[in-house]
Amino acid sequence: MKISKKRKEAMAAYDADKSYTLLEAAEIIKKVSSTKFDSSFDMDVRLGVDPRQANQMVRGVASLPHGLGKTVRVLALVTPDKEEEAKAAGADYVGLDEYIDKISGGWTDIDIIVAVPAVMAKIGRLGKVLGPRNLMPNPKSGTVTPEVGKAINEVKAGKIDFKVDKTGIIHTSVGKVSFDAQKLSENALELIQVLNKLKPTAAKGTYFKSIYVSSTMSPSICIDVKSIPGI
Repeated sequence: MKISKKRKEAMAAYDADKSYTLLEAAEIIKKVSSTKFDSSFDMDVRLGVDPRQANQMVRGVASLPHGLGKTVRVLALVTPDKEEEAKAAGADYVGLDEYIDKISGGWTDIDIIVAVPAVMAKIGRLGKVLGPRNLMPNPKSGTVTPEVGKAINEVKAGKIDFKVDKTGIIHTSVGKVSFDAQKLSENALELIQVLNKLKPTAAKGTYFKSIYVSSTMSPSICIDVKSIPGI
């Protein structure tokens, strides 16, 4: 397969056989990213868990210190008494039945759904639409709560929800390439430290098997796990 000129230049900027610190990797990604838009700074973390076992599922949230660098579209599915609170917190869409009908018809032009516990019985039937898109509100991720204003503020500020896939990998974005390298490395470190705290007691052997970072359409950079403090 022919390798483009930009790809060759990117690959020449680092040693593909070497592992780097988070800061070094962030600096390399900023250098090799060549998209005309502001690319996402992505992380892929392979964990030593078996997600088929309920006691080895890894799921949680992380509040990134420097945010995600993008506008997060929030739908608040709430009872009438919570509508003003949701609007004041900055929810992009607020309501209930009309949005349930829209979602049933295939509308999913949102990034996060925040709901109050009282409406979950109505939302449950949307599982086939929301589940595959990882949009279903969940108490464990803080998106099912009576404190909708607080939840919306956290999401808008850079709170991310992650879940290990069936192969044991966490895929998520932790910022934008336009961030300076220090901020990218600090966001990445926050996610890793949260994952470390969520290590299942049933998981045996090496927990962090590999960590890679990349941007949209860039090569991936291997992170030296031993260089990460606190894990």
